[in-house]
Amino acid sequence: MQQISKSPLFPLGQVVATPGALAALEKAGQQPLEFLARHVHGDWGDLCDEDRNENRLSLEHGFRLLSSYHTCAGDTKVWVITEADRSVTTILLPEEY
Repeated sequence: MQQISKSPLFPLGQVVATPGALAALEKAGQQPLEFLARHVHGDWGDLCDEDRNENRLSLEHGFRLLSSYHTCAGDTKVWVITEADRSVTTILLPEEY
């Protein structure tokens, strides 16, 4: 079971988003902040157990963090990635990676 923190677990750094991700969120009627809040509190979204475990390790050792969410539009997936040095968090579509 995934534990969600009430406090931010790490700094997001500069937040950026790709045009594709912004268009997908607009189409779904959702805001980037919704996904950023989930990400920074440890709600990694639709990740397998292996990727969740990798994020736990990444929190302890300062590696890159990945979250994956479906928008309200259903078929669209959005990734949120925070770099290892915590300088940048990017919202993007998987195909833009």
